[in-house]
Amino acid sequence: MSQTLRDAFHRQARACDSLGSPFMARLCTLLATRLEPDSPLTRRLFDWPGDVTATGDAVPLRLTGALHALRLQGHPALAAAYPPAQVTDAALWQAVQSVLATEGAFIDRFIDSAPQTNEVRRAAVLIAAGHWLSDRFGLPLDLSELGASAGLNLNWDRYALALPGCTLGPADPVLTLTPDWSGPLPPPRAPVIASRAGVDLNPIDLDDPAQRLRLLAYLWPDQPDRLERSTAAIAAQPPRPEAGDAIDWLEAWLQPRPGRLHLICHTIAWQYFPAATRARGAALIAAAGAAARPDAPLAWLAFEADGNAPGAALSLRLWPGNAGFQLGRADFHGRWVQWNPTPAAGQAGADGPLTACRATE
Repeated sequence: MSQTLRDAFHRQARACDSLGSPFMARLCTLLATRLEPDSPLTRRLFDWPGDVTATGDAVPLRLTGALHALRLQGHPALAAAYPPAQVTDAALWQAVQSVLATEGAFIDRFIDSAPQTNEVRRAAVLIAAGHWLSDRFGLPLDLSELGASAGLNLNWDRYALALPGCTLGPADPVLTLTPDWSGPLPPPRAPVIASRAGVDLNPIDLDDPAQRLRLLAYLWPDQPDRLERSTAAIAAQPPRPEAGDAIDWLEAWLQPRPGRLHLICHTIAWQYFPAATRARGAALIAAAGAAARPDAPLAWLAFEADGNAPGAALSLRLWPGNAGFQLGRADFHGRWVQWNPTPAAGQAGADGPLTACRATE
């Protein structure tokens, strides 16, 4: 079991390095090589009963999230060793060891719950797809997000997306996203959100300081820009998602909506639903699509891992007609977007080239 935990920390270190966090890669490597089952807390980690990897219970992220939460609360040992401080591996490990010994009770409670993030940069693909859909249908959008966490990306139409030569979004955005963009530019027609709602098994209550701290703690310590974006998004008071099973919730929202385009979306969430839940959800959405009408269309947008690299796939299905599109790929944290909307296999000719957005003045 100990080797499994150590392997999980090593794998998490590689993942963090690939996602631009050398500090997290370093911290996870230290935990992989130096952590020992010599206290009630660390024995719990080594004897973890479930899948400790990132595709299971994500134990490395639970522990590093707990440490970052203490750092955000101003713990002196971690403040002296965490970014922006530059210290040796020996000094960093000494700080971590001391916190594991003195803050075991806090960490033990923190790791009871699975990691939960709400990466704001993923909204870049929602903004681009929203313009694409608005250009195609010319209808207001009813937005339904599955796995919405704290609801930060339910406000994506209030964010700006800066692209080469142009910017999409409101004139006074809550925040501006600046991914590395390749491919054509989205159409200029701005989406109008008629309604927005989301669901999460355990939605984060941003009015609760402890829950807000947990959300921010899972942003990595050497990526302060992510913390700044999330803080700005929180200040915009997004709608709080409802608590419940995503597909049970969605079933009640699938009635036709005359004069509206119903957009169902999820970003790096579908993979965490049980297989039976995913199958039921896909069947329900397809059945609702079969009942869609030209004046009440349905769109299903997914930004999810597909086993290919780089990043995750952007896929879209539209009804009536059950037309499929591959919109491109994007980094899991939204650092880059490869935008290339094309009909899916067997859908040739379903759509033409896109027009470019207006130039920034």
